[in-house]
Amino acid sequence: MTKPVIAITMGDPCGVGPEIIAMALANPEIEGLCRPLVLGDQAAMERALAVTRLPLRLELLTEGLPPKSTKGAIYLRPLSRLAPTDMEYGGPSSDAGDAMYRYITEAVSLCLSGEAAAMANAPISKEAMNRAGHYYPGHTELVAELAGCSDYVMMLAGDRLRVTLVTIHEAISNVPRLITFDKVLSTIRITHRSLHTYFRKNPRLAVLALNPHCGEKGLFGDEERRFIAPAIQAARAEGIDARGPLSADMLFHFAAQGEYDGVVCMYHDQGLIPLKLIHFHDGVNVTLGLPIIRTSVDHGTAYDLAGTGRASALSMAAAIKMAVGMAKTSSEQNPSKSKISRSKGTKTQQ
Repeated sequence: MTKPVIAITMGDPCGVGPEIIAMALANPEIEGLCRPLVLGDQAAMERALAVTRLPLRLELLTEGLPPKSTKGAIYLRPLSRLAPTDMEYGGPSSDAGDAMYRYITEAVSLCLSGEAAAMANAPISKEAMNRAGHYYPGHTELVAELAGCSDYVMMLAGDRLRVTLVTIHEAISNVPRLITFDKVLSTIRITHRSLHTYFRKNPRLAVLALNPHCGEKGLFGDEERRFIAPAIQAARAEGIDARGPLSADMLFHFAAQGEYDGVVCMYHDQGLIPLKLIHFHDGVNVTLGLPIIRTSVDHGTAYDLAGTGRASALSMAAAIKMAVGMAKTSSEQNPSKSKISRSKGTKTQQ
């Protein structure tokens, strides 16, 4: 079987993105699984190789795709030519923000065309992208818009725990009014469908309450009675194994023990705090519901570690491996799509 092409976006060149990409691609396991194509900046990648002191050569691919074997090399499609002042370690710059946007748009384009089987993202700076005029709360919303998808779900995942979010990057004060029957049901459906497709058949889902103790029969809030419980009942009527509403203060113990395949959470920190407690180094951000496969590291730019070579590459490696696994499952279930992707790659291979 031909190894899939994985488009890897550099993220913020001022952060640890280039370094963790270099370290991840130095792992023989990654080279054995896929044909990585890095989308980024040549000078930033050369600097990362110098910082990490890895015995890898940099190969530029302005067009085409990496060869069948990428051993000993990083294949880079240079999409920016940043000046040293635009990618100084330790803080965002507007030119770097615009470059990040271009890396992501190219990756989405490669995935939509079938040239890449999936994309994996290094961390971006939301502040830098906003400075450059690209106003998105994060990767998830940008990739969804580029892919033409308005119904998507953010998942954070590791081997022991997977969490999805009904609301994503929202102020806590806004969350209660955003919890609706339709939104909860849609999140349950997408979570079920995606886990069933890529991870486990007929997944067991736990759906959390918004309020402490599930609202204590309305004493602490009534979102559970009005919206969450009816959405769960509707999902179960469709054959989805969804249970709840369940209290967040006890559920994660059981989920981490393997009693559930996914946990549907009502807001960002409700899901990400326990996820990162367990998978701080190897968690992966996945956008579900897209027409393409997209994974990412689950951490930020780590400006304080940029340029030191001490950042952990475990999450980057995990994101690439998860992208490969999802692509493999997708190709097995859709062989005609896989053939199209392989034929496109064959035409442009060196």
